[in-house]
Amino acid sequence: MKLFEKIYDKTMEWSKHRLATFWLSLVSFIEAIFFPIPPDVMLIPMSMAKPENAFKYAFYTTVASVLGGIIGYFIGLYATDWVQGVIANWGMQANFDRAKAWFETWGVAVVFLAGFSPIPFKVFTICAGVLQMAFFPFVITAAISRFARFILVAKLSAWGGKKYEVRIRHSIELIGWGTIVLAVVAYLLYKLLN
Repeated sequence: MKLFEKIYDKTMEWSKHRLATFWLSLVSFIEAIFFPIPPDVMLIPMSMAKPENAFKYAFYTTVASVLGGIIGYFIGLYATDWVQGVIANWGMQANFDRAKAWFETWGVAVVFLAGFSPIPFKVFTICAGVLQMAFFPFVITAAISRFARFILVAKLSAWGGKKYEVRIRHSIELIGWGTIVLAVVAYLLYKLLN
């Protein structure tokens, strides 16, 4: 069944659309607040399709992500009780508690690490507000960490460019199904060990 090849082809088609930069920015903005899909899903194919625009894409993604992070910060700051209920209902309490412990241990440095963490960025933005972290250090650190991540992703994708676009397409079914198998195995191991 060629499921991932069709998805890959559609994603590459969308990455060349004239409004792709707008959608990339929108996804990046809402991902920092509540959206479950990271902007890398669009940033990678867009940078592969148009390598000359990789820096621009990383910049737009960063600006939108930081603006979304600011909204997430204020949600955490002014709606703490509501946020706690939502986090518990969405099953993200463990991630939130881990982020909170990291904030208490390392302070603002956690926001920098959040740019590269497997824990969703929205958890850190909202947690920073809940813990009433200093606003300007939060924004500056978020901007640095997000740009570092997005420029790395965009430039590596641009470096691969068209030649890797074709190679990935030939292997996409193996990559897609392999990722699903690894996720299931990781989940089962996690449940077994806890």
